Amino acid sequence: MRGTGYTSRREMLTRAGAGFGALALSSLLADKRVEAAPVHPYAGPHHRATAKSVIFVFLEGGPSHLDLVDPKPLLNELAGQALPDSFAPIITPMGEYDAPLMGSPRKWKQYGESGLWFSDWIPHIGQCADDITVINSCWGNGLNHSNGVCQMNTGSILAGRPSLGAWVSYGMGTENDSLPGFVVIEDNVGKVINGPRNWGTGFMPASFQGTRMVGTGEPIRYLTRPESINDARQVAKLQLLDRFNQEFAQEYPYDSELEARIRSYELAFRMQSEAPEAVNMENETADTLELYGIDQEDTAVFGRNCLLARRLVERGVRFVQLYHGAGSKWDSHSAIEKNHSKLCQASDKPVAGLIQDLKRRGLLDETLVVWGGEFGRTPMSEKGDGRDHNCNGFSMLMAGGGVRGGQIIGRTDDLGLHAIEERLHVHDIHASIMHAVGIDHWKLVFTHQGRPERATQNEGRVCRKLFA
Repeated sequence: MRGTGYTSRREMLTRAGAGFGALALSSLLADKRVEAAPVHPYAGPHHRATAKSVIFVFLEGGPSHLDLVDPKPLLNELAGQALPDSFAPIITPMGEYDAPLMGSPRKWKQYGESGLWFSDWIPHIGQCADDITVINSCWGNGLNHSNGVCQMNTGSILAGRPSLGAWVSYGMGTENDSLPGFVVIEDNVGKVINGPRNWGTGFMPASFQGTRMVGTGEPIRYLTRPESINDARQVAKLQLLDRFNQEFAQEYPYDSELEARIRSYELAFRMQSEAPEAVNMENETADTLELYGIDQEDTAVFGRNCLLARRLVERGVRFVQLYHGAGSKWDSHSAIEKNHSKLCQASDKPVAGLIQDLKRRGLLDETLVVWGGEFGRTPMSEKGDGRDHNCNGFSMLMAGGGVRGGQIIGRTDDLGLHAIEERLHVHDIHASIMHAVGIDHWKLVFTHQGRPERATQNEGRVCRKLFA
């Protein structure tokens, strides 16, 4: 009853609807009114896609490009000296460059027919050199972890915009209506800086946000039906909830929130059978488990997550984001040797295993693998044995999905401080990823409060050199 100060039954159910958990509606009820709900008109593809899916390996905290994929002999020659005046900042720096330069003790090796250089920290990834493009000229605007991670995920250093995965899901949907289009997998659950804002939808419908999964046990929290609820009882609950929802929908025909919630319940029900199968690795061979390092303590966690990512794209999931070092563990203001040694040991073999496994299954050609963090590190030392944040020049890797392997794009200066050739901003990286899956970042538009919004904020260009 309106105006009485009391909450009606319908309003109460609408507000508390999430408390019903992972219950579905039309999948069980075969209600024609629900089945007839309009389907989102996905915008893509705008052109021929080179990839069906994306797996983004996000190294949270800022890995050192200078010690991994971008060797700088001059840095070792000048170690201990001040930054030369000739390397004066091209872009406003994040701080004063008064610390002495710190050399890299890494041993470097050329791999494959292409002869790409990789350090001794990532020899397994190096073995995939001919399938990898190394982008040594990335740059962004995030000076610290919060805004750097936010920009690499959403295109903006300010929170509130849709994530890249959400844009891809909005533009292309999923090829499996029993699994989410966008999945997030953390190696340290709940520790990613900014949390769900990194895979949220901002001003777009929540149905396009990332769904968190784990590689062991219950894949999605609250998805498993309690043992006390049998089939008959669940159906009865669903029928009652459906009746309430339909009554409310007739009274408030312009309320889209309820329709979105119904769709999420429908997907949740379908996932009750599909998601557990996707994470069940019992049928994987011993050779496959060894390839990902699941048989070794150091690599077991991330190896399992990488294998789960392969199983998901194999089943039609459009965008998978793998967080490694969740909680800014790649941050190395001090003791970079200890920090990066441990993290590379845990991630090198699983990432290489992912690329190799996709390739041998014929999936690499249609799966774009992206590797990198929110920024790189400075050539100057911090605290004597660490490196500071560097958003002015850093590296990322891409493989598969139409990317031409065995090449280097762009470069930083001779000390690795600034990107100076073929510079690719975060918006350019996002535009290129979207291009791979068939989306023109200029044409994919979501109107918000009368304003046309785009994933790259009306900026960005596709790096055509990436693609074969």
